[in-house]
Amino acid sequence: MKKWLLRIALFLLVLTLSGATVIYFGLRELGFFREPVFETGAPLLPELRHPAVLVFSKTNAFIHREAIPAAQSALRRIGKARGWSVYLSDNGAIHNARDLQRFDAVVWNNVTGEVLDAGQKRALRDYLEQGGGFVALHSSGDSSHEDWPWYMKSIIRVRFVGHPMLPQFQRATVRIEQPADPIMAGEERAWTREDEWYSFAGSPRADGVRILATLDEQSYQPEAFGKSLRMGADHPVIWKHCVGAGRVFYSAMGHTAESYAEPRYLQLLERAVT
Repeated sequence: MKKWLLRIALFLLVLTLSGATVIYFGLRELGFFREPVFETGAPLLPELRHPAVLVFSKTNAFIHREAIPAAQSALRRIGKARGWSVYLSDNGAIHNARDLQRFDAVVWNNVTGEVLDAGQKRALRDYLEQGGGFVALHSSGDSSHEDWPWYMKSIIRVRFVGHPMLPQFQRATVRIEQPADPIMAGEERAWTREDEWYSFAGSPRADGVRILATLDEQSYQPEAFGKSLRMGADHPVIWKHCVGAGRVFYSAMGHTAESYAEPRYLQLLERAVT
């Protein structure tokens, strides 16, 4: 009897360890449990014509494997149509004073985790405060950036707390709050679309932050595993503001590859970059 109990216990232990190993490597594949990597050598930039846009897509946490290349391709197409130079990189060392000054705008494309060293962070901060343009997409505003307090306080302006699960992706209605703003020009007041919808610890509405669009919480289920993610009537998903002489735009939308095939979303991003 004792031998059978021992065998069962060993079997359950092996099964548990096997399951944990599968989960661990599965999460590693998604981008978790990685030590941050910081590049020290910047890439050699080609000749750039203006306007020039840097699309930065580095991840040291969750990897949006479908959305990142979809956004890169979309921004390249927009750049080609508009006559922009669009340069793609996942090398954090491109954030240096010399190279950043060659770009009119920097797009952080679903960037996650701590991706810049101290000098690179300083270079980006100086670039923005001295008049650069910055566009942050979706996970560039999630909780994986909290190790850089200045970024969260000055760029995103609010703390991410979660997104729905089961189902993770839902159709919801976005309310355009500032239809006369140049970025939102021509947008209808209501926009129903499917995405992964972020909730935040509060609204960034204050201190010169211009809320461009909010989410109608009555149009979807803002909860995860029984936890409410409701923010109430003021649930911003798109906003902009200034950092020193620079300008910042953030869109919490854009988890899915399909987002970057939506004409309305592409037009919005085009106007945000310019």
